Amino acid sequence: MFSHDRIWAAIDALAERHSLSVSGLAKRAGLDPTTFNKSKRYAVDGRARWPSTESLAKIMEATGATLDEFMMLVLGKATRAGGAAMRSIPLLGFAQAGAGGFFDDGGFPVGQGWDVVEFPVGPGDAVYALEVSGDSMLPLYRDGDTIIVAPGAPVRRGDRVVVRTKDGEVMAKILTRQTPRTIELQSMNPEHANRTFDAVHVDWIARIVWASQ
Repeated sequence: MFSHDRIWAAIDALAERHSLSVSGLAKRAGLDPTTFNKSKRYAVDGRARWPSTESLAKIMEATGATLDEFMMLVLGKATRAGGAAMRSIPLLGFAQAGAGGFFDDGGFPVGQGWDVVEFPVGPGDAVYALEVSGDSMLPLYRDGDTIIVAPGAPVRRGDRVVVRTKDGEVMAKILTRQTPRTIELQSMNPEHANRTFDAVHVDWIARIVWASQ
């Protein structure tokens, strides 16, 4: 799956491929030279820090790397072992995701007839894609962007997640707190309100592991 270590290893590999240090890669992309330093990869309390989607998009643009090429670097170990390959995964719109009967208990789409996109997936990785609609996820995700969702991935505070309520409402938010009783979510767009739900009213919650912009 798309772990913290794999994402950072892919950034290191991309820099090495272009004979750059990670500081040099950041500068080429117009970012602060310290953006990808090893000291920035964990907070002082040991919590893992993830690179932003914007910074990843900028280094791909600066180096000419495609999303598929970068993802192959993310999944580099699996690729060398022959396990990672491009695979068709389901693509849903948010309206489809909100309709009833389309997901199993783990939050993965069931049935047939979905649109599909090609995405590099290792063996046993269960992911699907959602197409963003509207402006509620600005500035992180724009209308028409595709986000990759991993229902089985563990979620923790600060993760970007997709949540589906028992009423069929589907939303992408930032997880700020989760207890056995409540789930607190921060909106990506400051013009939209933060949300809090009783846990019993949430159908499933799944981590966003990638975004194509």
